[in-house]
Amino acid sequence: MLALIAGAVDDRSARGIAAAVSRLVTAGQLPAGTRLPTVRDVARELGVSPTTVSEAWRSLGRAGAIRTRGRSGTFVAAPVLPRQGWRYSQLGGQVTAVTRDLSTGVPDHELLPDLTDALKRIGDGRLTSSYLDAPVLPPLEAVLRERWPYPPERLTVVDGALDAIDRVIAEVVRFGDHVVVENPAFPPLLDLLQTVGATVVGVPMDASGMRPGPLRDVLAGCPAAAVFLQPRAHNPTGVSMPASRAAELAAVLESFPDVLVVEDDHAGDIASAPPVSLGSLLPARTVHVASFSKSHGPDLRLAAVGGPARVIGPVADRRMLGPGWSSRLLQGVLLDLLTDPGAVAQVAAAREAYATRRAALLGALRERGVTATAADGINLWMAVDDQQIAMVALAAHGIAVSPGAPFCVTPLDGDHVRVTAGLVAGDVGALADALAAAALLDSRGSGPRARSHPRGWR
Repeated sequence: MLALIAGAVDDRSARGIAAAVSRLVTAGQLPAGTRLPTVRDVARELGVSPTTVSEAWRSLGRAGAIRTRGRSGTFVAAPVLPRQGWRYSQLGGQVTAVTRDLSTGVPDHELLPDLTDALKRIGDGRLTSSYLDAPVLPPLEAVLRERWPYPPERLTVVDGALDAIDRVIAEVVRFGDHVVVENPAFPPLLDLLQTVGATVVGVPMDASGMRPGPLRDVLAGCPAAAVFLQPRAHNPTGVSMPASRAAELAAVLESFPDVLVVEDDHAGDIASAPPVSLGSLLPARTVHVASFSKSHGPDLRLAAVGGPARVIGPVADRRMLGPGWSSRLLQGVLLDLLTDPGAVAQVAAAREAYATRRAALLGALRERGVTATAADGINLWMAVDDQQIAMVALAAHGIAVSPGAPFCVTPLDGDHVRVTAGLVAGDVGALADALAAAALLDSRGSGPRARSHPRGWR
């Protein structure tokens, strides 16, 4: 290893050493996961000072080529996989002639609050007098803090929930770190963890969320950097975590003080369940993300992220070297929507409409012998005999749904698909017939059948 690195270095400056190692990584001569020699060993081999090699290593770390894991050493980072390898890319687009696309997981445009009056009320848009203004509008931060499920030490606004999660992952997860998630989990989260070389461990769920016993077993078996949760309207199952389950999970985590909790409250104000957070019990160890995309509009591109300053501070500081801040014009619109009685009433009406739609489709499927969950949010998680057969059968009717496999960290006890129930308004009979027929088709080609005993997703 030392000879390989030394042979590739033709410029013994920090920049030259970093460039040589980068070339070896790109060429595959230093594969992902390779443990690099110590700084002192490399310095001795090259005849340079350890300071020079440390500077080269820092450059490679900032570029994402290597990861330092404390006393375990420094390792070559996993490469970013091409898009076709990402779970996220598998969620939609399977049906070419779509007449009903229920694969998207997006809110109904007709149920979003009208922005017209909000845009008028924010005036001429001169909300920013300087590039040095605070990244969050002070009145918006005050409203967000009032809504927060626990007092956050630091809070900022970013460009959506996934932007928040991506930035938090970059701050707290290193190559090879164990990270705990729910199983099933949101595919883009799994993709983001994969890009930094994390080892992802899934914990099974029940009707109240992540199960405390298996979480304890996982954490006792391997040190973890973080636990990622969806406290409300879990995507894909629709489960919302009650306060009692949050207390049980917090009690488990008390025994593992180095584990950070990251919560993705993606559904926001369209969730039927009240806000809940482990931050009310573990405020110094909980990062909470509050998104407004599904409740107030995806094009607002806004989410708030709050928690301990040791995490949120570096996230906000690093962001100043890129986008700097989220549009204060859009922040002004969001502030108006959160405080205007008319807009608040529109969001409340949307919440009720989504609950009605979920209940109608879930009830119709159960009448037809189909096992599904849709307790909250806009999604329905439906058990099927065979995922591929079900999707092909639905495609024949011009119906697109998301396959269940990309959501699974490890296989569940059966196949599933995710249906965006929030987009299903009116009479659901014909759709329920098609979904049930597809769900109960097995690989033997024997046609639809009645299911003798329900099969869940746990």
